[in-house]
Amino acid sequence: MKCLLIASDSAEVLFYWTDPEFHKMVQDQYGASQEEGLRPPAFEDSINTLFAPIIISCSTMVDRLGDSYTCFTTESDHIYVLHQFDECLYIAVNGDSDEDEDDLRRKIFVMKKMMEILFGMVTLSSHLLRRELRPQDTEQRTRLWKRLQGLLETYSRLQANDQSFLVEAVERLVHPTLCEQCIEFLERRLVQQLNSSSERAGEEVLHAFILVHTKLLAFYSSRNTSPLSSSDLLALIVMTQNLFPSDPDLDVPGPEDVESASGPEMFYTPEPSPTHRSSSGSDGPAGGDAPMFQFVDPDIQIAEDSLQTLEVAPPPWAPCRVFLEVSLKEGLYPMVPHSMYCLPLWAGITLVLLTKVPSSGLAMSVYVYLEAFAKLEKRLNEGQEGVAAARGQPSIQELRSKLDKFIKALGPCDIQISQLQNVWSEFKRRAFTRGGLTKELIPWCKSMKTQLCGVYKQCFLKETSRGDQQLPPALQEQAQAMMQEKLMDWKDFLLVKSKRNITMTLTQNLTYLEDFPGLIHFICVDRSTGQMIAPSLHVTESSTSELGKGPLAHLIRVKVTTRHYLQNGYATVTLRDGDFYFCYFLWFENEAGYKLEEVDLPVLADDSAPIGMLARDYYRKLLRYYSKNHQGEVVKCYELLSVHLGVIPTDHILQHCRHLASKLWEPSRNPLL
Repeated sequence: MKCLLIASDSAEVLFYWTDPEFHKMVQDQYGASQEEGLRPPAFEDSINTLFAPIIISCSTMVDRLGDSYTCFTTESDHIYVLHQFDECLYIAVNGDSDEDEDDLRRKIFVMKKMMEILFGMVTLSSHLLRRELRPQDTEQRTRLWKRLQGLLETYSRLQANDQSFLVEAVERLVHPTLCEQCIEFLERRLVQQLNSSSERAGEEVLHAFILVHTKLLAFYSSRNTSPLSSSDLLALIVMTQNLFPSDPDLDVPGPEDVESASGPEMFYTPEPSPTHRSSSGSDGPAGGDAPMFQFVDPDIQIAEDSLQTLEVAPPPWAPCRVFLEVSLKEGLYPMVPHSMYCLPLWAGITLVLLTKVPSSGLAMSVYVYLEAFAKLEKRLNEGQEGVAAARGQPSIQELRSKLDKFIKALGPCDIQISQLQNVWSEFKRRAFTRGGLTKELIPWCKSMKTQLCGVYKQCFLKETSRGDQQLPPALQEQAQAMMQEKLMDWKDFLLVKSKRNITMTLTQNLTYLEDFPGLIHFICVDRSTGQMIAPSLHVTESSTSELGKGPLAHLIRVKVTTRHYLQNGYATVTLRDGDFYFCYFLWFENEAGYKLEEVDLPVLADDSAPIGMLARDYYRKLLRYYSKNHQGEVVKCYELLSVHLGVIPTDHILQHCRHLASKLWEPSRNPLL
């Protein structure tokens, strides 16, 4: 039984999600108490009644003690995890022992991340966020909650079935030649053609990438564009999977394909399509050239022939507004608006375009002012007044001048801008002509932040603000057709490759089972780039998930939770569990590949954000922490998780791990370099 609830400090339900078991429990508990002949209460009322004592208790403890509980277990073994974000309380519940405290806390932070992607800086104002999460219109509220519930369910499914979401890193399809050609096609043909079109309504394609289920085939960013963070990319993959869920029953190889894995080495080169033969440039192989693609996975031929071409519905013309991190020379700007276009090529294969919103510069300005008022409010709360409160960049006088110009440039005064002007005028009157920078300004700092977030909401979240700022359907259709033509001969191979990306038998001339006897499985992650390498586990008709359902899959799921050791400052873990021996290592290297000295890792509080890259990028902070002693040097961070048979001697296992780590990142073998 599972549930996730977001509530205000007044015990108003802002969002809820339950699984069928929890839903039935609530209905049975509150439906049976009704007098005969009366209708049972609406489910939202029932769940409000169930959680109201907890919410009020938590709010009372915060008011009177300045602290509250973060986790408790009931007599019926239900685990409750609570986390307060400003004035919104998040509660995650599990009653079937499938999730522990760390899993529930991770779910809460992932939900917070998805709302930041969908609502942007509105999440920085609890007052506006409450109105956004609980619209007055019942139908609108139902649609919004269903969308959020779908994202949460999609994340839970991926986290349970997909290795990349288990460790929160991006997995790329391993075929350097095809990947390189797709990136070149995105750069020289697709993106260039879209951005040069006179019909693009002012939008510019910044990023374009191709997903095969959850794996990345190719990624291209326009020149001088801020890189897309791993955290945002993982969130966008969740959104894409929510729009176009993968149906493993349609493209998983049958038992005969799995049995063929022990067969002899085979090579397969599909014939180029007639369209590619007649096309010019580097889109297809020239006649008489040597085969361009060679595949060494033994099960590719049979599985490729067994797949059926799948029809897909036309793409949804309306883009999704998303708010992503942008890193520029001037600084880091979170939650900058972009438009996201998901164009299905075939079932399981999707082209995603991220475009720049013409007025996105306004969002960056809003963030600068929000940050300035947040810093001022913090200093005033700490008792710093006058000159001490004004310390920092930008100065209070510079802020005054820039904000005056900003408000003037917003254009004709509507209600929202008029409210911002009124609050700013009152702030200036109190700060510059009366008492100066004193604690009396704290409420006005809060009001300024609320009004700035209101302007942001009006410009980027309201339907009227989106207007015609989108790629017209004809351009989207053109992009979809161009990519389909490019990948027509490879669609079936890609679907199989997503399930057999790397095998333990043979990968890039490295035979894991022969070179590392006793090695069962490994996951290696480059935390500097947020990318991972891991062999695919066998997929059968009874186990359609990538991780499977056997004892090895269970061991991997459980042992990946050794992240709590990392939270306590341990970078190395070795332990035996039954017939298996598990190892975990985290280390740092410089750009030349030399291992750097070990340092004491920071110990995190129990209620801190979970270690990972999706909800909060822990590894980016860790790299920043470590790089303090390596100024001017590029520092990289790596993780290796390995599972060996328990009969292998410990010294052999440690030697295997060292050798495996060095081999995986050699340029000749590493498919990511």
